[in-house]
Amino acid sequence: MKRTANLARQFLLLSFLVMVGVSNVSNVQAAEKVDLQEKLVSGKWMNKKGGYIPSPVGTDPGYTVERYKTYTFFKDKTFQMDSLKQRFTGRWVIQGNQVILTFNPKTLVTYKKNQTQNSSGYKTTEVPTDLGVRTARINGDVLDFGSDDQNADYTSNAMSGAKSFWEFTGFANVTTGNLVMILVALIFIFLGIKFEYEPLLLLPIGMGIIIGNIPFYMAEGFNLQLGVYEPGAVFNTLYQGVVNGWYPPLIFLGIGAMTDFSSLISNPKVMLLGGAAQLGIFATFLGALWLGFAPPEAAAIGIIGGADGPTAIFLSSKLANGMNVLANGETVKNLIGPIAIAAYSYMALVPVIQPPIINLLTTKKERCIKMRPPRQVSRLEKQIFPIIGLLLTAFIAPSALPLLGMFFLGNLLKESTVTNRLATTASNALIDTITILLGMTVGASTQADIFLTSDSILIFVLGAFSFMVATAGGIMVAKIMNWCSPKDNPINPMLGAAGVSAVPDSARVVHNVGLKNDPTNYLLMHAMGPNVSGVIGSAVVAGALLCFLM
Repeated sequence: MKRTANLARQFLLLSFLVMVGVSNVSNVQAAEKVDLQEKLVSGKWMNKKGGYIPSPVGTDPGYTVERYKTYTFFKDKTFQMDSLKQRFTGRWVIQGNQVILTFNPKTLVTYKKNQTQNSSGYKTTEVPTDLGVRTARINGDVLDFGSDDQNADYTSNAMSGAKSFWEFTGFANVTTGNLVMILVALIFIFLGIKFEYEPLLLLPIGMGIIIGNIPFYMAEGFNLQLGVYEPGAVFNTLYQGVVNGWYPPLIFLGIGAMTDFSSLISNPKVMLLGGAAQLGIFATFLGALWLGFAPPEAAAIGIIGGADGPTAIFLSSKLANGMNVLANGETVKNLIGPIAIAAYSYMALVPVIQPPIINLLTTKKERCIKMRPPRQVSRLEKQIFPIIGLLLTAFIAPSALPLLGMFFLGNLLKESTVTNRLATTASNALIDTITILLGMTVGASTQADIFLTSDSILIFVLGAFSFMVATAGGIMVAKIMNWCSPKDNPINPMLGAAGVSAVPDSARVVHNVGLKNDPTNYLLMHAMGPNVSGVIGSAVVAGALLCFLM
């Protein structure tokens, strides 16, 4: 009996000790669980890895960047994960030393370019996404998912906020390309202010380039609505005037309201010089085809030879806008920015480029030729000319109607003498406003990842070639016309250089070169004839190219 009682006491003692031990283990496990929970909710868990495309519309800029992924755990057993600024939510539980994360289904909105023929803008697509269940362990200050791409480090709330702020700054997102383009912008601004090379164009374009290359946070599917290519952004809305081609016609309206056709009406044969100067367009078109550009892209590049920025933008917005689909299923390249910058650059450099070509292709004797003073043109002739001019040119190239129609409308407003208020508005406030918007948005479209390409270099080379061929072609045709003209009514061959449509810079260059060779030889009014005909000629050629290639 005594032995049995001892065994019973020993059994009870052992049972008590086991119960105490189990209780202590449970308390330790509970304490560890509480510690894990406190650790989870006391800060944020951040992961920073590369491989992300910095584009809200899914286009590949040719490089990837690092982005933060942040986990935030809450005491009510819910969590959120911010990845590329997309917020995923769910619930979490602790099982042993593991954290089980169950994600809620989420619908993501992605942006893609609208590939419909001749369309612009973007299409949104809703993509149902379910990340399912993920399991992690807390190893010190690491939330270990078993993958370096997923593992997250513990970060205090203050440091997490600082890192998120830094990620949004320009310093964190800047690239070498951005800095190069900003330098280009400063050169444009310097040339416009210091040397007064087309300051009305170069200053807005220069500031636009800076605006377009201010780096900011970009990620696929996340739209800050800041850049010119981001749907819904202010700059994107303004850029539609370029993409849809309605800035250039408004510019033409203002140009028409400022143009005096008297010199062209009094000497209609100089219109041939405006046509001859378009030879550069076709020569460059063939050169661009030879270099591998698609026909629509080659045509848009070739129009640079007309030295007419609005026409170049109009044609490139139709043919090389990065949205139209070719017959082989490929999408044309977005060349609007490089073409526009090249066209306006060469327009600004007319006083630098043209004089050497003029001096090379003409003799001093030819440069000193004095032309017969133009006859007086009646008011009726000036009023009839825009109507007849529109009918003739629009019937030849209906595709250029937006440019030609607005150009001749502006001139009729001026010459009618009964719509002076409209003519004044078109030639001052309206054209100035559109010039600012056009220059700024074209500049902003030259984001480094789009502009700094081998294609841009080729476009600038082809543009220079086109401009030189246009100038030379006009001069050679003017020489032939001079040889065929009566001795008492000669044509100064330099007038051919004014056939490019950089109004009135080309005419002014011809006039200045003439004065250098003979201070009494005033050619400005004579040169304005081929100059304005060059505007008409480049628009007609643009319309013809559209007819063939649309």
